Amino acid sequence: MSFDVKDKIALVTGANRGIGKNIVETLLKHGAKKVYAAVRNLDSAMFLVDQYGDKVVAIELDLGKPSTITNAAKQATDVDLVVNNAGVLYTATSISENAIDSLTKEMDINVGGLIRMAQAFAPILKNNGGGAFAQLNSVASMKNFADFSTYSASKAAAYSITQGLRDKLEEQGTLVVSVHPGPIDTDMANDAGLGEIAQPPELVSEGLIAGLKNGDFHVFPDDMAKQIWGQYESYAKNIVEVNLMEE
Repeated sequence: MSFDVKDKIALVTGANRGIGKNIVETLLKHGAKKVYAAVRNLDSAMFLVDQYGDKVVAIELDLGKPSTITNAAKQATDVDLVVNNAGVLYTATSISENAIDSLTKEMDINVGGLIRMAQAFAPILKNNGGGAFAQLNSVASMKNFADFSTYSASKAAAYSITQGLRDKLEEQGTLVVSVHPGPIDTDMANDAGLGEIAQPPELVSEGLIAGLKNGDFHVFPDDMAKQIWGQYESYAKNIVEVNLMEE
């Protein structure tokens, strides 16, 4: 199963900056017909509307507010591709005083938000012929980084949910892609003190486009990600991407 973004209609969460903004621009560069820039504050995406005209539609969506997801799904009934890029990161180790609070918030947005998005948009993708659903996970989904321990845990849970979505949505002809970047040059990475090792967001957006076209489930786009993929690929191909329930 593969997906070509040319002439397709997409929705990208967290579209106003960082990786999300770059994904919007890359989709349009590769011929997408229209992109819904899904953001918490509509004003934050108006610069994209100003730049690209009617090819970008700003739409309110907050992963922590289910009603905004439902309303967005009612508006964006023509989407072929959903890219769930938005997420949150709190600096918390496993023994930090704020560990439980951070984990609770990260699980709500990074995992609960993913589930809410899938519940709202899977039926739309099915009605439009299958399409594709892409989830921005992280290398932290498979290795816990101690200073971001709760974030890593939330991304591990999101990756697990993404695997379940892959198997379930395959039944309706929807391609699911799990993207696992390392540190990328965004406000989130800089705020977390990772700016010195961060790589360009274009690696993620171009990697996503290629992954969709190739029909890949896993995308590991940058240097750190590729290092991990080099060790993980065999397990992924022989365990994660196969149906172990078949006799």
